[in-house]
Amino acid sequence: MELQVLTFPTAPYPDQRPGASGLRKKVYVFQSKKNYLHNFIQSIFSSIDLPDRQGATLVVGGDGRFFNRTAIGVLVQMAAANGIGRLIIGHHGMMSTPAVSCVIRKYKAIGGIILTASHNPGGPNGDFGIKFNTASGGPAREEVTSKIYQLSRIIEEFAICPGLRVDLKTLGKQAFDLENKFKPFTVEIVDPVESYANLLRNIFDFAALKELLSGENHINIRLDAMHGVLGLYVKRILCEELGCPANSAINCVPLEDFGGQPPDPNLMFATDLVDSMRDGQYDFGAAFDGDGDRSMILGKHGFFVTPSDSVAVVADNIFCIPYFQHTGVRGFARSMPTSTALDRVAKATKIELHETPTGWRFFGNLMDAGMLSLCGEESFATGGDHIREKDGLWAVLAWLSIIATRRQSVEDILKDHWLKYGRNYFTRYDYENVDIDAACDMMEDLEILISDKSFVKQRFAVEDKIYQVEKADNFEYTDPLDSTITRNQGLRIIFSDGSRIVYRLGGTGAEGATVRIYIDSHERKLLFEETQVMLAPLATIALKISQLHHRTGRNGPSLIT
Repeated sequence: MELQVLTFPTAPYPDQRPGASGLRKKVYVFQSKKNYLHNFIQSIFSSIDLPDRQGATLVVGGDGRFFNRTAIGVLVQMAAANGIGRLIIGHHGMMSTPAVSCVIRKYKAIGGIILTASHNPGGPNGDFGIKFNTASGGPAREEVTSKIYQLSRIIEEFAICPGLRVDLKTLGKQAFDLENKFKPFTVEIVDPVESYANLLRNIFDFAALKELLSGENHINIRLDAMHGVLGLYVKRILCEELGCPANSAINCVPLEDFGGQPPDPNLMFATDLVDSMRDGQYDFGAAFDGDGDRSMILGKHGFFVTPSDSVAVVADNIFCIPYFQHTGVRGFARSMPTSTALDRVAKATKIELHETPTGWRFFGNLMDAGMLSLCGEESFATGGDHIREKDGLWAVLAWLSIIATRRQSVEDILKDHWLKYGRNYFTRYDYENVDIDAACDMMEDLEILISDKSFVKQRFAVEDKIYQVEKADNFEYTDPLDSTITRNQGLRIIFSDGSRIVYRLGGTGAEGATVRIYIDSHERKLLFEETQVMLAPLATIALKISQLHHRTGRNGPSLIT
């Protein structure tokens, strides 16, 4: 029986502006607001010209959080009604963000829709998100997300095939005949791991990694998937293929609420991993976020590797990864708030460094132009040019490749790095769910203050430390490919010794504003002071200049990383 394609009237919502990480809202917003989900999905499809989407392939995956399966059911019905010819969906609707990027590129799809809110809380009272990636496999560029937003503000109707039901539990192809369509609409339910695992096999030396993890002189590792989608990948790739004992992988069963904790791989939330690393039983530890694109690296006794240091160490040891022995290294990049540790490696190796706004799409543009091989952000994100997304498991395998080559511990590798380049002390303070008006007013006044010519050369004294302002601005980025300028990307105060304070309004939360303060300071002499102790004078200056506590009513940050 041919399935009917119907059109229903709807009314627009004013708040469907997708950020770099898509549209994220509380679950109840999608559940309680009539057609809220339908409107946004229709706006995504309408942003693609009809000839381009007619009969095209689209990839769909999610992190397994609450509301994923409901959303996929609607998405499938609307894809069919909007002319998409084939959907490739991960088994049970699950596929990591890096794997979605991989599959888009492998099958030359027009793009993919990822159902995730990344490291945000899950469950009925948590967050839900929808993100559109384009044919490159990377997050949609700003002109695309702006078009989606503009369409969402004027939407009057959506198309859907309400009688279409897809079976997400059975691998293989399902075909559906639609009225007035010459070709059947097909849905292919695929193993979410295999294509991505095959890509990794072509990047890393799996034989060497297997020897490191399960050979005679193997190291002991601990991996925490935090009940996100990456549990599927850890079990298949690290345990079954590379020989890690099954009990070395914890929290690998994806849960709709991630076990009641945000799937955020940092010292505050990855407590199962942190606690298990303390006694020295494990040589290496890693935790992953909900959709698998971020990871935290720990050494023996819980020795913490900052994300900024992590990408710098990988850069300095990049030829431990066979892929780069074949391709060479085209460039390094970091987001502006990330510490300048990577800059020192780039300078020493004479490899070009790009400083971009926060958001992986800026890295993707450089990769597409053949200008970038390795990049990272301070938000536990590292990746290479094998896909167009950050990649948590790739970063872990990169570290294990370095350990396999150098036969040193995580701590010794990092200390050697500090001896060679000096140490960047780095921290980030997050003030979450701040009143949006108060946050914007504070940032506007702060920009006026630091833009005044008299601000440069000002001195700030805290205890025995004196810092003189050398430069202050609102960071803007000129794309080296098309010369487009991206403005208002964060307020920077750079001192004469290279120390930096950065203020940004974050965009990955589901409600309110997140004010972020980043502090970065380089020490040439190798010191082993605690990060918060070393950066306390700069933190005092950052709060004094911004008057953040007074302006927001917050006495302290929600999160320190």
